[in-house]
Amino acid sequence: MIFRRLLFPNCRFFVWIYLAVAAGSSLRAEDIKARVLNGIDVLREQKFAPLAGKRVALITNHTGLAADGTSTIDLLHRSNVCKLVALFSPEHGIRGTRDEKVGSSVDESTGLPVYSLYGETTRPTAEQLRGIDALVYDIQDVGARFYTYSVTLAYCIEEAARVKIPIYVLDRPNPIGGIAVEGPMLDADKASFIGYMPLPVRHGMTMGEFARYVNEQNHIGADLHVVAMKGWRRASFFYDTGQVWVNPSPNMRNLLEAILYPGVCLLEGTNVSVGRGTDRPFEIVGAPWIEPVRFAAELEAARIPSVRFVPLYFTPSASTNQGIKCGGVQMIITSPEKLNSVLVGMTLVHVLRKLYAGKFEIDRVIRLLGNAAAMNMLKDGKLPMAVLQAGQAEVSSFLVRRQKALIYGRPPNPKGGNR
Repeated sequence: MIFRRLLFPNCRFFVWIYLAVAAGSSLRAEDIKARVLNGIDVLREQKFAPLAGKRVALITNHTGLAADGTSTIDLLHRSNVCKLVALFSPEHGIRGTRDEKVGSSVDESTGLPVYSLYGETTRPTAEQLRGIDALVYDIQDVGARFYTYSVTLAYCIEEAARVKIPIYVLDRPNPIGGIAVEGPMLDADKASFIGYMPLPVRHGMTMGEFARYVNEQNHIGADLHVVAMKGWRRASFFYDTGQVWVNPSPNMRNLLEAILYPGVCLLEGTNVSVGRGTDRPFEIVGAPWIEPVRFAAELEAARIPSVRFVPLYFTPSASTNQGIKCGGVQMIITSPEKLNSVLVGMTLVHVLRKLYAGKFEIDRVIRLLGNAAAMNMLKDGKLPMAVLQAGQAEVSSFLVRRQKALIYGRPPNPKGGNR
């Protein structure tokens, strides 16, 4: 319990772990049963009726699992209700282990073709969809605008509309909750495979809600069906679901990294390591020219609620600054529900500019920040909270538009955001 108080004094995550360990072999099955059922669990309860008689193509990867760990691929393949005829895989491939472009292949267990949507094409082709009666999407997202799984979903919605077939989204939890909305909106002229449309960095939607928002706001007109979860609440983080964490991508290895990701990832593409090639990606940042004690002191002086900065040295074995000793910090979250992760990322940018203006490649932050006005304010040395507040009107407008897309209740303050 001392460890929990040091690192997560207000966090239910370690309470749950502590109780599970303390219970030992006496822990009953009913105590650890998943409290949230995913869309695939609900579809199974429905005996796959919405897909009856259809030839189905499934967009999925290793995260497409029922709450009991059964693969969505296997459930559809064995259903005898629909006929699974093809698979589509997103970035990192069908097994979620690849960190480069992926080619199409054949699934070993079913013999079905696996068409890569992160290779020669990023969307299903008309030829691949020929003879398909329905598309089904089941992939775990992490709640950040620039995580490519959501863009893959948006492209699949567009293509389903183009060939006039229905698309079913089997919903899953937003692991970092559905209340917090953070960061500036993406500029419309900066849309790309890492930013489909104007959204805040942390959008607070499940993939089912995201699909509804995309279809409505972009007037796509797809025949969209969301199979909603049971038991999920907007305030829920992943540790509230009772489910087992599965790394959604190779460098997203725990919930804490997912919480930090919308902010820390703003440095991706600059000359600062975000911890890739270490055992703590997105929990640590650094560069060869950073003096860690001074860097940590400046970050601590910003007094960001719910996070502490610990100086350290590390040597990444891959990616930025590979094989080079870096000074930097590790971020310790003290209250996940209260942390503004984008404020953390912008503060990292602000302090790096202040201390290392001649070395830090600040111009590259725009790639993931995606907002020219916010970028200019950061380059001018404006305080991060002022940058967030300057974009508040756009975020508030988004929250109003988002209301129609929400499935799991309304947040307490629809005009909030950028805490």
